[in-house]
Amino acid sequence: MAYKRQIDRLPIIPADAREHNVVCHYCIVGCGYKAYTWDIDRQGTTDPAGNKFGVDLAEQQGAETEAWYAPSMYNIVRQDGKDVHIVIKPDKECIVNSGLGSIRGARMAEMSYSPVRNTEQQRLTDPMVWRYGQMQPTGWEDALDLVARVTAAVIAEQGEDGLFVSAYDHGGAGGGYENTWGTGKLYFGAMKVKNIRIHNRPAYNSEVHATRDMGVGELNNCYEDAELADTIVMVGANSLETQTNYFLNHWIPNLRGTSIDKKQAQMPNEPHEPVRVIVVDPRRTVTINACEVEAGKDRVMHLAINSGTDLALFNAWLTYIAEKGWVDKAFIDAATKDFDKAVAGNRTSLEEAARITGLTVDQIRQSAEWIAQPKSGNARRRTMFAYEKGLIWGNDNYRTNGALVNVALATGNIGRPGGGCVRLGGHQEGYARPSDAHVGRPAAYVDQLLINGKGGVHHIWGCDHYKTTLNALQFKQVYKKRTDLVKDAMSAVPWGDRPRMVAAIMDAVRKGGLFSVDVDIIPTQIGQASHIWLPAATSGEMNLTSMNGERRMRLTERYMDPPGRAMPDCLIAARIANNLERVFRESGKADVADRFKGFDWTTEEDAFMDGYHQHEKGGEFVTYARLRAMGTNGFQEPAVGLEGGPVGTGSSTGGTTTGQQPGMVVQGPAIEGARGKEPVQQATAGSAAAPTPTGGSERIIGTKRLYADGKFNTKDGKAVFMETQWRGLQAAGKQAEKDKFAFLINNGRTNHVWQSAYLDQENDLVMDRWPFPFIEMNPQDMTELNLKPGDLVEVYNDNGSTQAMAYPTERARPKQTFMLFAYPMGVQGNVVSAGVNEFIIPNYKQTWGNIRKIADAPEAVRGLSFKSKEYSAS
Repeated sequence: MAYKRQIDRLPIIPADAREHNVVCHYCIVGCGYKAYTWDIDRQGTTDPAGNKFGVDLAEQQGAETEAWYAPSMYNIVRQDGKDVHIVIKPDKECIVNSGLGSIRGARMAEMSYSPVRNTEQQRLTDPMVWRYGQMQPTGWEDALDLVARVTAAVIAEQGEDGLFVSAYDHGGAGGGYENTWGTGKLYFGAMKVKNIRIHNRPAYNSEVHATRDMGVGELNNCYEDAELADTIVMVGANSLETQTNYFLNHWIPNLRGTSIDKKQAQMPNEPHEPVRVIVVDPRRTVTINACEVEAGKDRVMHLAINSGTDLALFNAWLTYIAEKGWVDKAFIDAATKDFDKAVAGNRTSLEEAARITGLTVDQIRQSAEWIAQPKSGNARRRTMFAYEKGLIWGNDNYRTNGALVNVALATGNIGRPGGGCVRLGGHQEGYARPSDAHVGRPAAYVDQLLINGKGGVHHIWGCDHYKTTLNALQFKQVYKKRTDLVKDAMSAVPWGDRPRMVAAIMDAVRKGGLFSVDVDIIPTQIGQASHIWLPAATSGEMNLTSMNGERRMRLTERYMDPPGRAMPDCLIAARIANNLERVFRESGKADVADRFKGFDWTTEEDAFMDGYHQHEKGGEFVTYARLRAMGTNGFQEPAVGLEGGPVGTGSSTGGTTTGQQPGMVVQGPAIEGARGKEPVQQATAGSAAAPTPTGGSERIIGTKRLYADGKFNTKDGKAVFMETQWRGLQAAGKQAEKDKFAFLINNGRTNHVWQSAYLDQENDLVMDRWPFPFIEMNPQDMTELNLKPGDLVEVYNDNGSTQAMAYPTERARPKQTFMLFAYPMGVQGNVVSAGVNEFIIPNYKQTWGNIRKIADAPEAVRGLSFKSKEYSAS
């Protein structure tokens, strides 16, 4: 079993310990924490004046005391070159989590690099280069010179289309506005790279093109709306598992009825009923169970649809709601267009939807009533629509996304308290880049281009699509073959002869090879094929800004040194630019070299001021100093002004995904809003002088809820309804795969691991619980396959094969499984086909395969529990 190493007691935090603002860098919720650091040779005392908690620690503390922290919240790290104690514990004053800590966030301290306590020793500390048949440490000058010379040589022969890039577009972890601006300015500003892909999909695109095309940004409400809603509709998501503290801190009060006072205070002129919950998901999840326990089974509806048929359900909802007259006609007339066209084009009867989805007519009818039937007194129902990867990464995802937004618009549930049509999210957001218009739409299918031998150099930033891509097995096989050609060429050159080294690499590239540069915090699976590793810093090792699922922007302050010579990605991007400028200038291409000017950053704050502050909407009001002063609550984007001063309009010349919306509710005094007599928050109009570069401590006025004035992100300000006709399993080959193979191989994440276990592979807590990826199976299916709990199985189809650990659960329907996504010891993407939609958005969810037993449960599995994950009210 897992245990805490090298801890027999925990030191008391002294009263004068340094305090740092921290936002958990794992999931999109972005819970607030405080990091406390103090010198290694001292600690606090039990008397109230001698500890940070200000209480008598000689006395027994209560169960809910703040004067406590867990071993997972403690470590010893380097700060300004010396060892210090560190405690990272939840911040009770943060409105996001109110002191709650998740199994991920509450382990941030123990998941920090510490030579003293031997945690995260897999971290990269120096640049590494392929030499002597293996990766060897080197210096930044040596590594970046080779990166620049090979990159410039490839561009000289193949143009900028010969440079391929894989990069994150998220906040949290190593992302954030600083780093996305650094990579964006390099590849979209200094260059116009077209062959670029996102960390979890094989092209440079949005996962939610449809809602944006309709004029509706995907993060348009606030977490409070889950407390105010009459009905919550959740599609393809499992919030208790993957947005844990959002669910616990904001959904649970509504489920229990304890948010009634807040509803009455904010909406005093309408009746308030107990909340109802509709969950659209082929499988029963722990979230459904929790909703039933807390709200009662009579107020929770699980629509266990046939996988990939959400679109037909949403079209039936729209048809029925329109026929019943339960639409918000005033809103539709004033703020939208093409409603009649969409209703006619998407017309789907209850009977037709039942045939496609596998639901009953009564289920579809009743769910539509829960969504839109007026409350007593003919008051409109406030419905919040929340969706995530089950929709985003599912069948015909563009049209399905649009179909759900259609229902939200038709019922007037965007821009009002208790409403919203929003993605629940994975990572936090932190996207600031120059225009990506040159990439085109559809963007290049980068994985297929690489498989087909295109490109000569590949820059990888903080992602590993050996694990997080579709058609992964073929991709890995081809990628390794191409990079091995370059490794063999490099090994044949006398070391120290840089011109001959570049010439040998280019000769291998001409023969189909690929030169690979991987920027990351640890050695990755795709990095094993690379030729250069560049060590990056992560959250807490640098100052980092990003925003959460309600557009709440905060600054995580640097509280420790990065390992060795690692540095923030934005500064790595700047140094690559500096070296490219030098190499191009040396070769007599001064005009090209000039494009790489403007990267003279020495700190991450320089990158922030160059990027977000100057280019994003409302960015002129946002500085590190102001964010520090606002602590873990920050402000909700976009910023519109400063407290105590007039409000400006901001500007946006960059590619932000967060807040170019004209219609919004700003945090400030209440006045009557554009939606009749519903109270909204509106600040005083006007303009503000641009803040000084260093900023001040004035509070930033933010945006609580978008589109409160009915103005959307289109030229005329009107949201656009979309025609979203059903067309079956859309991606090529999916229907044939379903017909051929026995099991649905659904997939997703688990609370313990999050993402791709990129930091968890050396962590006892996670590896003891999940030494192999689980695949949840119906016990009857396991019996037919002669499987016992923990047995190893092979999952296979015509796309490839992978391995998992059998986990029995009654929640799984026969012939439907659920496998942990992107786990390093069994990559689910190996069996996902290359099929995408017309915008190159992948379909990970509709995958079918067969299953066979490989072996009895190995030793690492024998001690595991296979109990039900659901909980009861007791």
